[in-house]
Amino acid sequence: MSETMAHSYPTHLTSFHGLPVHEFPALDEEKAAGRPAPGSVAWRISCAWEEDPFDVLWRRFHDEVRTEEVTALVIGPWWPDWDEDGIGPVLDLITGDAHRLPRLRAVFLADVESEESEISWIKQGEVTRVLRAWPGLEELGVRGAEDLVVEPLRHEALRTLRIESGGLPRDPVRALAAGEFPALRHIELWLGTSWYGGDCRPEEIRALLDGLGHSPDLRHLGLRNSDIQDDICAAVASAPLVARLEELDLSMGVLGDEGGEALLGGQPLTHLDALDLSHHFMSEPMTERLRETFAPHGVALSLDPAPYGGRMRERYVAVGE
Repeated sequence: MSETMAHSYPTHLTSFHGLPVHEFPALDEEKAAGRPAPGSVAWRISCAWEEDPFDVLWRRFHDEVRTEEVTALVIGPWWPDWDEDGIGPVLDLITGDAHRLPRLRAVFLADVESEESEISWIKQGEVTRVLRAWPGLEELGVRGAEDLVVEPLRHEALRTLRIESGGLPRDPVRALAAGEFPALRHIELWLGTSWYGGDCRPEEIRALLDGLGHSPDLRHLGLRNSDIQDDICAAVASAPLVARLEELDLSMGVLGDEGGEALLGGQPLTHLDALDLSHHFMSEPMTERLRETFAPHGVALSLDPAPYGGRMRERYVAVGE
C-alpha cells in the first residue's frame, strides 16, 4: 500500500515528490550541515515563527538558492500571525517568477498543521494558475478549500493531484470533471462534510468519474473523507475506469453497510492491489463478507473502523474542521 493511502490527518510533509522536505530558511541545527543541492530536496517556505513576510522570504530564496535547479516547492503558512488575504498574493509571487524556476515539477500549497490553522480555515485561491504557469508540472498538492477555485483546463504533464479538505465545494469537482489530464496516474480528493462547505452530490461524483475515464494512465483513485461515502461507493461500483485501477481509496468517510453492499454488488474489484475502506461504520457481518471476497485474491484490504464508531449515534468524517 502506498504512503499516501496510509496517510490520514494533515501533518507537515517530510517528503514530497520523492524528495526530503528542507526548510528555507534553514533551522539553526541545519545550518552547520550546509545547504543541500537545489535539486536534491523539496524546498519549504514558511512564515511560521518568522519575522519576515512571505514576499521577503521569497526574494531571499531566489537570492540564496539556485532556483533554476529547484524541482519541488512546498508552501507552508504564508502568514506570520494570521491570514487576512488568502493564498492569492502568494500565487501572484510564485507564478510571476515561473521563468526563474524552469525545472519545477511539483508544488504543494498550504503545508499547514491544525496548530497553525484548522484545515477548514485555510483560504485558497485559483490554484490552476500554478498549472498554467508550469506546463511541465507533474504533481500538485493543495490543503484547504475555502475560496478554492479550479478552472477547467488541459494539462499534458500532471501525474499526481491531491486536494485535502474538510469540505470540498462542488464547483472545483465540476471543473476537474471538465478538465483533461492525459498523463494523470494518481488523484486524491478529500470531499469532506457539508458542515464545512463540502456540498458535492452523487451527480458530481459520477461526472468526475466519467471525466477521469479519459486519463488512460490513472492507477490510483482516492475519494476520501466524505459524508456521502455510500453514494460514492455506488458510483465507483459502476464506473468503467475502475477496471484499470491498482489502488482504490474510499477511507476516512461515513461508509456504512449500504456502501459495502454497493462495492460487493458492482463490478469485480478483485484485480486491485489495495482497497482502503478504513474509518468506516460497517457492521461486522459486512466487513467479514468483504474479507472473504478480497482476501483470496491478495488484495491489501484496510478495514479499521472509525474510532468511537460503536459508541456514537452519528457517523462522522475523519477530518472536518
